[in-house]
Amino acid sequence: MAPGLSPGALELIFLMYVQSAFFSYVTSRRLVYSSCWEDPDVDRRALDLNAADRVLVITSAGCNALDYLLAGAGRVDAVDRNPCQGYLLEFKVAAIRALDYQSFFRIFGLGGCPEVRTMYWDAVRDGLSVEARRYWDDNLHLLAGRGWLETLYNKSTSGTFCRCMVEYLCRIKGLRSAIERLLSAADLEAQREIYRECGVRAHLDTPGFRWLLSRQAILSLLAVPPAQRSEVTGEYAGGWASFSLDALDTVFHRTLIRRNPFWLVGFTGAYTTDCHPSYLQPQCYEELKHGLLDRLHIHAATISDYLGSEPEESFSKYVLLDHMDWMSQPEHEAALSEEWSQIARTARRGARVIFRSASATADYLDRVQVRRGSGTRLLRALLAFNRTLAEALHSLDRVCIYRSFHIADFTANGTN
Repeated sequence: MAPGLSPGALELIFLMYVQSAFFSYVTSRRLVYSSCWEDPDVDRRALDLNAADRVLVITSAGCNALDYLLAGAGRVDAVDRNPCQGYLLEFKVAAIRALDYQSFFRIFGLGGCPEVRTMYWDAVRDGLSVEARRYWDDNLHLLAGRGWLETLYNKSTSGTFCRCMVEYLCRIKGLRSAIERLLSAADLEAQREIYRECGVRAHLDTPGFRWLLSRQAILSLLAVPPAQRSEVTGEYAGGWASFSLDALDTVFHRTLIRRNPFWLVGFTGAYTTDCHPSYLQPQCYEELKHGLLDRLHIHAATISDYLGSEPEESFSKYVLLDHMDWMSQPEHEAALSEEWSQIARTARRGARVIFRSASATADYLDRVQVRRGSGTRLLRALLAFNRTLAEALHSLDRVCIYRSFHIADFTANGTN
């Protein structure tokens, strides 16, 4: 036994190690996200992109990286430690270059089609990197399905969880008719009334469901790391279960689901011709196909490792999703400090950073130290936060699963 540690403490340390190891396995070896869960309409207004901007974004499913190109960014670098996310974006890029719009929409609008095998071997495969070819040679089934249970958007780990929740509501709770009514509601007021009348929240707010959402193994499928779970549990009454149920309430009361691409794909496993991300619009598809994709660069690496190989003052915009939450606990302090040190080193004068958080304040950033020459400075001293704009945009966010949105600019003292 380690000196000074009780058996209970050792058990807790071991369980924390297992949780972190399982989370790392899920998020580094499997396709976690098949669609993005950050609203690019909010990002566009926060970033105000132009041709002089070089943007770093965490890849996720790649939808937003493509959106930033459409918004006018001069260069977008999509970076993700999970290479599977990059392979998905590579497939989208190669498919846009090689296929007609109708074929592309069948794959990524409807979530897949059996003919994708022919499309892949005849046209798409040659446009992929060697590593992406190996991945899709073995995983093309992700894009080959049809119907609710077989689409790409239900085969990622997060998509599988969404599918199970919808099936649970439909089959076990008998709410299939209610879900169909919610998805066809004429307007937001009608949707709110159906939601109240059918008691969707009450059907989910059970001891069993709350227990399920307290399991780290389940949350790892949603790419919720132990650190983020601990952050929410520590500041949100009722923990992750109440946090999730309250978010569901917000979604149904704030947005019309049939016009909300994030939740429409979560409930149905597909987009429609009038509700989808911008890269699936015919005109945007043509703009990407005829030049914009040349501005996109895809990297499989951690942010720290990738930025460590980049020159000083390289980037003007950083999009960090909810990644900061992943390292919010003290045991990740060194990694968080290193990442922000690399961001500060590569940031141009006045560079902007945006990120989201499941925390209301993300005050774990208060303790982050950033290397400056031979010494260090507190991160907060290098950033000027635009809280007014962030709060205004956060109120418009259609995803509704984050408690806060942050916009910060490097001050004169924060640039190199």
